[in-house]
Amino acid sequence: MKEVEHIRHISAHELAGLGVHDVAYIKPVLVNDVVAYAVHAADGTQMAVLPERNLAFATVRQHDLEPLSVH
Repeated sequence: MKEVEHIRHISAHELAGLGVHDVAYIKPVLVNDVVAYAVHAADGTQMAVLPERNLAFATVRQHDLEPLSVH
């Protein structure tokens, strides 16, 4: 029950840090007028740009991260 109480009183800073090392965000971007897919860390840092969505998701999974799509 102590864990539930701790979660109820979690700070915004602690909440923002949950899972940040486990996810990467993928969003479509234009590169030279061609759609590509940017991979970003949870803090917004761009880590890669890949030519295909499926390749971006596979690359993220290969690095033991959970890919999340951003529209």
